[in-house]
Amino acid sequence: MKSLQELEAAISDGYPISYEEALDLLRRADTGALCSAADRIRHRFMGDTLDTCSIMNARSGRCSEDCKWCSQSVRHRTKIEVYPLTDTAEALRHARDNHDKGVGRFSLVTSGRTMTDAQVDRCAEIYRAIAAECPGFRGGRLCASMGLLTREQLLKLKAAGVGSYHCNIETAPSYFPKLCTTHTMEEKKRTIGWAREAGLKICSGGIIGMGETPEQRLEMAFALREMGVDSIPVNVLNPIPGTPLESTPPLSDDEILRTFALFRLINPAVYIRFAGGRTLLKPEVQEQALRSGVNAAIVGDLLTTIGSGIADDKRMFARCGFTF
Repeated sequence: MKSLQELEAAISDGYPISYEEALDLLRRADTGALCSAADRIRHRFMGDTLDTCSIMNARSGRCSEDCKWCSQSVRHRTKIEVYPLTDTAEALRHARDNHDKGVGRFSLVTSGRTMTDAQVDRCAEIYRAIAAECPGFRGGRLCASMGLLTREQLLKLKAAGVGSYHCNIETAPSYFPKLCTTHTMEEKKRTIGWAREAGLKICSGGIIGMGETPEQRLEMAFALREMGVDSIPVNVLNPIPGTPLESTPPLSDDEILRTFALFRLINPAVYIRFAGGRTLLKPEVQEQALRSGVNAAIVGDLLTTIGSGIADDKRMFARCGFTF
């Protein structure tokens, strides 16, 4: 089996690390050395620019699905705010605020399995209004996360100026059925395929710390590589009271850092995006993650939890050597 040094050199030359090699690193590599190697691979393939995005919870709650981690399911007893699809004025307010603070991308995120054609048409109008008023979000820097849309609906979003579609696979294919029974991994992959056919870039990742094994985290990373995604958001589970995962024990800092590093070694030339759960970590652990292969982040408030301040985030990114 190749050493970490040998694998880093091979990956730098374009070698796709195998599952067996990644598993060997998972089991025996020193965490500090693994994170440093991932950081060098990130620099080689992606440079030192950190990609930022912000998300607006554009429709909250009343989701028919039974995803065990999610506070927005009607099957769980949570205390989130519930409201229908946003209007143009409110979406513009959020978009302008993030645009003026220098955030690189902006996304509408809606709860629920999917959207009706009328709702997608309404969102297309919102995206056109945002692009007209926020020049920094033009050129493919608007994103959408709206569930299991059809090919035709995704084409409408593309025509309205959306450049990327987000649909998390959430976890390893082998573990997904234990977390959700109302839709399948294959349905997610079908939507992702249609989004790619529509000309959209793909943002897909998942949540770690939902009871999966370390080996299943690797499985997720390789599944994402096989799908050829452009951005991988890695969320750390924030156990929400009222969900089936509310008592899930947290991952250790070491497990989180090793996950980020291995995701980078497996997917050297994509955005590895620090996403939900980031503020559960101590500031020094967040900074270490930014030196372990991460080169993108969701900033500002998240879906049903409060995020960190954009100005504070930018100072942290700069301390870690990034421009944005």
